[in-house]
Amino acid sequence: MRVGFATTRGDLALLLQRADQTDKELAEHDARISALERARWPLPSLAALSGLAGLGLAVWQSTGR
Repeated sequence: MRVGFATTRGDLALLLQRADQTDKELAEHDARISALERARWPLPSLAALSGLAGLGLAVWQSTGR
């Protein structure tokens, strides 16, 4: 019975260690994803601004100036 409890305790310790490693990896992935999202935000804004600039230029040229 002692051997069974020792084996179970060892298995539980291994599972706890793996769970801790998984939590650490998830936290690292979350940090990297957040960094990528922060770095990407200006691209849609720049695309919208260049589109508006093109539209403004087209309207300006169509008015004959």
